[in-house]
Amino acid sequence: MEPETTEPPFLIIGQVLKPHSVYGEVRVKPLTDSPERFTWLETVYVGEEPPVQVAVESVRFHKDLVLLKLVGYDSREAAYALSGATLQVSEDEAVPLEEGEYFLYQLQGVEVHSDEGAFLGCIDRIIETGANNVFVVRAEAGEILLPDIDEVVLEIDFDENRMLVHLIPGLI
Repeated sequence: MEPETTEPPFLIIGQVLKPHSVYGEVRVKPLTDSPERFTWLETVYVGEEPPVQVAVESVRFHKDLVLLKLVGYDSREAAYALSGATLQVSEDEAVPLEEGEYFLYQLQGVEVHSDEGAFLGCIDRIIETGANNVFVVRAEAGEILLPDIDEVVLEIDFDENRMLVHLIPGLI
């Protein structure tokens, strides 16, 4: 039996690129569909193993980036230590989803079945592209790449851990 963890599940909302000012502000590439969420953050988790909770001092936007100032990072040198770090929030702080929406991490390991009754494999990873996501299904014969489009993905049932797909010509 695996030990239970008290750590909440985390969702990545951004990645620190580099320092922005001599006062510790950093440039952040938002990795969320709602970049405005940064404006109501009081704290953010920095890093991954294990993430460290840090208070947010200020937030502003510049072009397609978030300029973020975290408490305790008051110089350019201190901000350099954040370069490349992921910024996360606990799942309970996530932006509420609309009906039919889901977080991509929820699809990891979901069984994929065709509408003709064949078991294809399980979702191994998701490739995020500009147009649509692509589900990489680990199958016995290798990998199957399935685009996340309505014509292919017919149904996702999280209770059954199952995705129903229609295989259009050329997918396999």
